[in-house]
Amino acid sequence: MTPVSAANASRWYQRWVDAVPGRLERVAGLTRLSLARPDFGALLETELAAGIPLPRAMRRLRNLLLAGLIRRDLEGLADLDEVVTAMTGLADFAIRTHLADLMAELVAAHGMPVGAESGRPQEMMVLAMGKQGGGELNVSSDIDLIFVYPEDGETAAGPQQRGLSNHEFFVRLGRRLIGALSEVIEDGFTFRVDMALRPNGKSGPLAASLNMVEEYLIVQGREWERYAWVKARAVTGFDEDIAALDAIVRPFVFRRYLDFGVIDAIRNMHAQIRAEVNRQERLHPDRSNNVKLGRGGIREIEFLAQVFQLIRGGRDPALRERSTRQTLRLLAERELMAPATVERLLDAYTFLRNLEHRLQYLDDAQTHTVPANEAERLLVAHMMGLPDVATLLARLEEQRAFVAAEFDDMFADRSAPPDDERAGLEAIAADPENLATIEAHLASLGYDAPLDGARRLVATWQAPRLQSLPDASRARLLALVNLALPQVAATVKEAGVGSHGATLGRLLDFLEAVARRSAYLSLLTEYPHTLERVIRMMHASGWAATFLTQHPILLDELLDDRGGIDEPAQLASSLDAKLGEAEGDTERQLDILRETHHAQQFRLLALDLAGELSVERLADHLSALADVMVAATVRWAWKTVATRHVEEPRFAVIAYGKLGGKELGYVSDLDVIFLFDDEDDIAPSNYAKLAQRFITWMTAHTPAGILFDIDTALRPDGASGMLVSSLAAFERYQRQSAWVWEHQALTRARFCAGDAAIGARFEAIRDTVLRQDRSGREAELKEEVRKMRRRMHEAYPNRTMLFDLKQDAGGMIDIEFIVQYLVLRHAATYPQLTANLGNIALLRIAGELGLIDAALASEAGATYRLMRRLQHQLRLQGRPAQVDTTLVRDHLDPVIRLWQSCLDG
Repeated sequence: MTPVSAANASRWYQRWVDAVPGRLERVAGLTRLSLARPDFGALLETELAAGIPLPRAMRRLRNLLLAGLIRRDLEGLADLDEVVTAMTGLADFAIRTHLADLMAELVAAHGMPVGAESGRPQEMMVLAMGKQGGGELNVSSDIDLIFVYPEDGETAAGPQQRGLSNHEFFVRLGRRLIGALSEVIEDGFTFRVDMALRPNGKSGPLAASLNMVEEYLIVQGREWERYAWVKARAVTGFDEDIAALDAIVRPFVFRRYLDFGVIDAIRNMHAQIRAEVNRQERLHPDRSNNVKLGRGGIREIEFLAQVFQLIRGGRDPALRERSTRQTLRLLAERELMAPATVERLLDAYTFLRNLEHRLQYLDDAQTHTVPANEAERLLVAHMMGLPDVATLLARLEEQRAFVAAEFDDMFADRSAPPDDERAGLEAIAADPENLATIEAHLASLGYDAPLDGARRLVATWQAPRLQSLPDASRARLLALVNLALPQVAATVKEAGVGSHGATLGRLLDFLEAVARRSAYLSLLTEYPHTLERVIRMMHASGWAATFLTQHPILLDELLDDRGGIDEPAQLASSLDAKLGEAEGDTERQLDILRETHHAQQFRLLALDLAGELSVERLADHLSALADVMVAATVRWAWKTVATRHVEEPRFAVIAYGKLGGKELGYVSDLDVIFLFDDEDDIAPSNYAKLAQRFITWMTAHTPAGILFDIDTALRPDGASGMLVSSLAAFERYQRQSAWVWEHQALTRARFCAGDAAIGARFEAIRDTVLRQDRSGREAELKEEVRKMRRRMHEAYPNRTMLFDLKQDAGGMIDIEFIVQYLVLRHAATYPQLTANLGNIALLRIAGELGLIDAALASEAGATYRLMRRLQHQLRLQGRPAQVDTTLVRDHLDPVIRLWQSCLDG
């Protein structure tokens, strides 16, 4: 359709242009270029130059800008972003300009306000809330403001001035600013001002000190105010005062934990808004089709964006964005909402905001309702580029239906049980300590030992920790347990193995541990599929249940099917960015490292329990994950060494043991040593500090747990040696002083993180040491290997009737020692044996080279693979690596024969 002209579409525009000759030409000149960021100062000067006072000049500027936006928007020259950016810019400019003018007047009359404690001059912070705070202001909108001043005190009044308290000064300043902006005079108004969002609302003081704001938010701040303060933006004020205010507001709005309780709060707030809109529509049927507050309207899109901000903004600073549109885009980037859904929501938001503006263009009125008059509806349809009213209403309904569906999907109350289970659950809810009632319900669900389960439930409910909970938390917990009971039954039935009691016990242990953190209970209530995943995981693995109980924040990883883990390079980049955001806050950096590691580990655990990873692939992933954490820890711990002499440390971490062999498990510690290659005099002491901080960063207990236990016993000279060795000293030690068992350990060593040049030098040293000619000392080599094996037997005696997969003869340690012997004995002739390929691959290579019987090598490799899998399964159940001998008896013979042929001859 041909665009509708501003003169034909907007009654306000036509009246304003016609009122004074020359206005049409001014609007035409203004609209040739984008109005997103016009030179407001120059435009205002044009008005002031005619001798017009500031309040009238600002109103004329506002009217000129509005006329220009109407014209550009309806002619298809401006998009939504231009319109809202221009209006926000004007509001900011008007506030700053008027405040500076009024401040000068008041200071001249009463003196400069001065802080009683700091002695500094004071300036009022005007906080833009709502759409102005978010940079998305309507063309005919109120502006929501809050006035804050830094501290109490008095004005520095001169002889001819009347002193005031700072509070009275800024209250007067605030009143004058409101009048300057909103008083209706011959040129209209600049902006209507709403102060209802200030502390204590309309009954609160017009201006509040920082201390007053802090006390209010801590003591009285309500959930809906968190929503409002997300968009708070200081338009005026000194930078240090704005930073102080931000430090007060941030912890009120954004919780350090994942705050899923906000879903219920927003649900209740939305219900109140909808109830009021419905009441108004019943009283005034002509006010239906409210595009802002109605079903599927703008407010529901804002709620959809802000619920993620309130849940996650405490842990992800990027989500503290004030713009609804930018927040939605971030949700897609963070994979918190499907990109296609975000695009549809952005389309709906643009359509609804454009429609809202066209409703306001008619008469410059603050309206959000499609008019009842058919002629006006047709005019609005044409302004939207649509042929008729039916098409307009159909498009409106389409957009609102999509938004409403997404809103319902997010905010629907999912805590109600199915009808067929309700009677039994209601009976339990009425008397949660009635053993017979609970037993009958568990029996009806098919529990294998309903009385035992009922006793456990009653015992949990009577635990002091739960008895001391507030009534609301106890009611939520009871509802959650009742929801879980049939899911436990279904999970055990589906798995076909395991008992209801064990799974229920693990779940109750978990719920009892997190009962005081309402956010976790809210998450499980709001996302029932997450509760189902928790139950399945706890049924599959006792270790997983313990891990989740220790780190309940990992519930977030079960929210959706993002699945998988990040590639190491991608993870390293993301981790580095998060650590950079927290630079200077070591405590937070330690938690970021732990939270990232636990989250990745938990994703691997989920894949593992789903049967999607072999033990070998799992170990590869866990080892690569550890490498990333080690590298990040070295990089950021070095930045905390105040005496550091170089920007990048010439320092490397060398991995031994399971990490060195890339056979890491879920709870493995890290065997590492530290090397440096730096001639600076201060280098040894600085790198010793770095190594100590590395260990502290890894092992310190924080609210997020620990990262890894660290073992440095394999460094040169062991516990009596230096914590950090120079590369040259390490090479001398390995060539001249190292024991055979240390060379055995070297077969599984590799460069892990740090300076790549040192890593390359280490690999060359390792290769040279392992390839020493030991052909003339074969008997001595065998004896040293046997001696070390005997020591390990003595150090870890097996006093059970079970077979120890690691330590007993024919077990995993025997296989590892055989491989180490073969490498040390034959690498001088066959350098391919020095490759760090893992025990199974090295056995195969040795067999192919004819160093051992190839068939025996293959059987021993299969035994090692079987034992690693059994060990892994036992650890997932939280049990030691010991099995009934009958499970492995047939697999021990090739290992024993291989040992005899290699080391007993």
